[in-house]
Amino acid sequence: MTPGDGDMASIVQRIARQALLTYRSPARLGDEAAKSFLENHSELKRLMTEVRAADLKLVPRRGDGGSAAAPPPPPHRGAPPVTYMHICETERFSMGVFLLKSGASIPLHDHPGMHGILKVMYGKVRISCFDRLEQVSPPVPVPPPVPPGQTDAVRCSVLRSTAEYTEESGPCVLSPDRDNLHQIDAVDGPTAFMDILAPPYDPDDGRDCHYYKVLTQAEGKGTEQKEVWLMEISQPPEFWCGGEPYPGPEVRL
Repeated sequence: MTPGDGDMASIVQRIARQALLTYRSPARLGDEAAKSFLENHSELKRLMTEVRAADLKLVPRRGDGGSAAAPPPPPHRGAPPVTYMHICETERFSMGVFLLKSGASIPLHDHPGMHGILKVMYGKVRISCFDRLEQVSPPVPVPPPVPPGQTDAVRCSVLRSTAEYTEESGPCVLSPDRDNLHQIDAVDGPTAFMDILAPPYDPDDGRDCHYYKVLTQAEGKGTEQKEVWLMEISQPPEFWCGGEPYPGPEVRL
């Protein structure tokens, strides 16, 4: 038995080892590898469902004096609206904790070719998930007017879901082709969530983070796909991410 694999290993350690096992090779549909991936991914989701703030030695933070409806200050004023605690990273995945102040948001962004799992540790987040549409059938209305030279930055997309998550909720899961774009908003106070991305962002390997804004309201009724137009933008000036130490159990891989 490998050290750290026994019953005494922290749940954070077990999650990291399961993530390493799950993402050690890409899943291929229609073969044994796909079955193995799904089984390992199911176990990873189970472990993520169980983890709690106390397991990471996180202490829920009280309101920071901001309003849930108020945007965070621009970069030159005050502390960052979002901070990140690094837990571990390999070439297969990264794992850490994002902490959002009251009223803070992680803007709509993508995860090119990546899987992800997000589990709230405390507080509440609202997550809106989108997918890009590569082929549109039947055609949707033409996009709204955009500034000259920015037509190529417009994307037809589908709003898949908007839901709120707390520590009692199961994890939010994304894949390379499902729920791959999302926006995360803190609701009613500070919040924190544990986050796994596989593989990690790497601009040199085509996995850079892109930001978007919604140009049109979602179109659709009931369970129909809700189609929207998005435009790629620079990182919004009201969003920036700082860092802080991770206080929880050490992870060894």
